[in-house]
Amino acid sequence: MKVFTPFEVAETAGGNKYLGVLVAARYARELNALPLDTSPYGADKLTTRALAELTSGSLEFRLVKRRRQAS
Repeated sequence: MKVFTPFEVAETAGGNKYLGVLVAARYARELNALPLDTSPYGADKLTTRALAELTSGSLEFRLVKRRRQAS
């Protein structure tokens, strides 16, 4: 298992390590929602896979402003 430092995650997430971890966690949840038999990753650790794709630059993301709820 590869170890990812906060500095590596922050480099690809615009300098914010917390944002990088949130993006990787969200992507890992999306990968987990795929059926296991059709998933290209099989039984790999999805969190490690998500962090690897984020730090390699192959995972693209954008921030979307949160909608305000009507009171």
